Amino acid sequence: MRINLLWPLLFPLTITVVLAMFPSTNGLSEMPSIPSSLVTPPFSELTYHKGPIMTGPSPINLYIIWYGVFSPMHKTTITDFFASFNQNLNPKLDPTVSKWWKTTQFYKDTKGKSVSGTVKLLGEVSDAKCSLGKNLKRANIAFLVKRMIATKTFLADPTAIYFVLTASDVIVEQFCMNSCGFHNTVLVSPSQRVVYAHVGDPGTQCPGLCAWPYAAPAYGPPGKALVAPNGVGADGMVMNVATILSGAATNPFNTGYFQGDALAPLEALTACSGVFGEGAYPGYPGKLLVDLKNKASYNVYGVKGRKFLLPAMWDLLSKTCKVGA
Repeated sequence: MRINLLWPLLFPLTITVVLAMFPSTNGLSEMPSIPSSLVTPPFSELTYHKGPIMTGPSPINLYIIWYGVFSPMHKTTITDFFASFNQNLNPKLDPTVSKWWKTTQFYKDTKGKSVSGTVKLLGEVSDAKCSLGKNLKRANIAFLVKRMIATKTFLADPTAIYFVLTASDVIVEQFCMNSCGFHNTVLVSPSQRVVYAHVGDPGTQCPGLCAWPYAAPAYGPPGKALVAPNGVGADGMVMNVATILSGAATNPFNTGYFQGDALAPLEALTACSGVFGEGAYPGYPGKLLVDLKNKASYNVYGVKGRKFLLPAMWDLLSKTCKVGA
């Protein structure tokens, strides 16, 4: 199963999102508290197709294959994002990554079990020399995951998502053309299939397509690029990793929650594409928090005071998109 993540191209799904924003400290802009609510988008529901989803109470385990060369700062931005699902963050920082993820708790399987409330990074491996070259087919992404499991570098984990993250100079089939990433499944034994995913660094290849609004849009209404708190490439990857993660958790085998064509479905976040804050419309991501020191824009906090920009998520309860629970 593949999903397209063309943020600017999907702007016609215009939705107004209102973030739960509270007074912030440490040189950050202060904004009034506003309840999370949204105008209903063109469709009214993501259909549940009765298949399995990634439920709790155990975390969704994560494994990362770093394919190509990443700076330490780039890597820690992404691993800190995963660590931010921990709910025991500084209570003065709000909204948070963990509150953003709480919207998934309304996604339940046929037994009434919700999507897991957290994620846990269990393993990382680096393929800095690009063992399969720097021009990959999607089948190569699946092969990398199978190889790591076959060599017992990673466990074959049915509760996991295996992320292949590719560096800025690695070309992947369809990436930056009609996709910013995808998730799928692969058979790793006669009786076991695992979920895997790909997200690439869009910083140099397609920032206006896969790192908007931190770059001028490649298509659609023109707009000024916002300042990225962690760098355009890293923050673009975080946005797309968040999108893929939510899609894989709620629709891992293409039989979970989605709307439309099963080969290019609207999922939990792609249903709200292009919306990051209150008042969003085509070419405008919405009202965001702004760091007064470096002018970086964001909408949630993570560990170590990290600032991230995450897309709005479809809320099954209110049938709207929202950031924060």
